[in-house]
Amino acid sequence: MKILFYRYGSICEPDIIDAFHEYGFEITEVTTEVYTKNFPPAEGVALVSRILMDTPHDAVFTINFFPFIAEVCNIMKLRYISWIVDSPVLELYSPAVSNPWNRIFLFDRSLYHEISPMNPDCVFYLPLAVNVNQKQNAIKNAPVSQRKKYASDLSFVGSLYTEKCPYQDLENLPGRLLGYFDGLIEAQLLVYGYYFIDDILKDEDIQIFKKHAKHFPSLPYASSLTDRVIVSQFFLGTQVTVLERERLLKRLCTEFSVDLYTGSDTSKLPGIRAKGLATTMGEMPLIFHESRINLNFTAKSIRSALPLRIWDILGCGGFCLTNYQSELPEYFTIGEEIETYSSEEELTEKCRYYLEHESRRKEIANNAYEKVVNCHTYIIRLCELMELAFAR
Repeated sequence: MKILFYRYGSICEPDIIDAFHEYGFEITEVTTEVYTKNFPPAEGVALVSRILMDTPHDAVFTINFFPFIAEVCNIMKLRYISWIVDSPVLELYSPAVSNPWNRIFLFDRSLYHEISPMNPDCVFYLPLAVNVNQKQNAIKNAPVSQRKKYASDLSFVGSLYTEKCPYQDLENLPGRLLGYFDGLIEAQLLVYGYYFIDDILKDEDIQIFKKHAKHFPSLPYASSLTDRVIVSQFFLGTQVTVLERERLLKRLCTEFSVDLYTGSDTSKLPGIRAKGLATTMGEMPLIFHESRINLNFTAKSIRSALPLRIWDILGCGGFCLTNYQSELPEYFTIGEEIETYSSEEELTEKCRYYLEHESRRKEIANNAYEKVVNCHTYIIRLCELMELAFAR
């Protein structure tokens, strides 16, 4: 089978390409958008159309959804397979989602329930996975001296979201509403495993909010994207994520040594050991393997799913301590293969406990590693994905 893989630079693209090759597929990579940001969709249409007309392919594959590719594939009657790995993905609200040649796979079940009515026969739920071989090779091939550089009691790899939080750019929002929204955010910070802001926002408050937002997203086409989704997930959800990560890391720094790998501004975390960005293929596996406790703080826009960070930690043989997500018990036994927290106090207590109980921590990490090797690799996921994509 020959697949055109249109890339834009997602960190999981190389892992999926490896799995496709292991599957025995021939892959044509289109990397223009990796190196040319803001590549115009019109030029993308011309590029993809030319490749498909010059060389027949059996399908086009992307990470996340590209409406212009969906339209090209619909005209050519060719399967367009997209695997959504982020949230929010505003392009999912494009009319192109309803095209019959789409095969869209969503990693978040809450998002699946929202999007699947737009194209019930062509939208599927599929959790993420991990390329264990790549992670383990990176670890084994690193000299011991290099691995020791990444030894840590507690570590977190990821953005603080401060640089991409539009809530902080609100202008002259009436005091009553500002207090109301701040109160919603504070209440959500106390709840793990359920994002309730979507359900309780009032329509009239959403419209007032919209008038005072400097950068309210708009799409260049007719869209089913609602103001409610934008306010709830894009604005408020991001602010919850910012505050949660800052507060939890600040609290942990008062008692533990915490390494933070990020490109975000860390000036509000004076006690953190800021390490800068980590390379995905080289440094990140070493961090996850050598850290005694790997922290995961799931972005609130991911409402029920397990983010890629969890899968990568476990595939590196690392111990993961994460916030509770409703899909988590479907894949791992809490307390045996992964650990969770549901409050600041519980997070601190479990960090303290697992730093003091090394054998138990290693046992849990080993159990999780065996689980992902046997059940959650990309080759296993792609087998399911391709069966669903070509079932009819």
